[in-house]
Amino acid sequence: MRRETIQTVNIEGVKVKELTVHQDISDVAESLSAPGFLMEVLRDDDGLLKRFGQSTFTVAYKDTIKAFHWHQRQDDLWFVASGKAFIVLHDLREGSSTYGTTETVTAGVDNYKLILIPVGVAHGYKVVSDDPVLLFYHTTESYDSVNPDEKRIAYNDPNIGFNWESLS
Repeated sequence: MRRETIQTVNIEGVKVKELTVHQDISDVAESLSAPGFLMEVLRDDDGLLKRFGQSTFTVAYKDTIKAFHWHQRQDDLWFVASGKAFIVLHDLREGSSTYGTTETVTAGVDNYKLILIPVGVAHGYKVVSDDPVLLFYHTTESYDSVNPDEKRIAYNDPNIGFNWESLS
């Protein structure tokens, strides 16, 4: 299979891997109304995760906003498997060259990608499709219920000042 390109975006340390969809081949093709597909999502030679901690799966429905949170210890790697979401990123790292920058990345059906969200970048998303968003995320740390690495910020925090209504 072809190796996808890892791209950087405007926020320092955020990386996006555009994913290639390959038509799947059924052993009994005449029984299918539509062919399936497959794609490599994450490879150990992508160089995205410093280490592996945990994979998590979540489902969210149209107009759901889940934002904002950030981490002090772990990187996140997000993959939207179905539906469509706008992922909003805001750089909280004072030493970063992109400190205070907000960026939006679209992901989901027909726009598959893997998004690396480093420590100190606040993130959230809004579901804009009629179909639910199925989101898988991989982290460099396992969840610790005693000492969770998740700092919350209100979705409408005035310091970020993001207009969620602008997303559709």
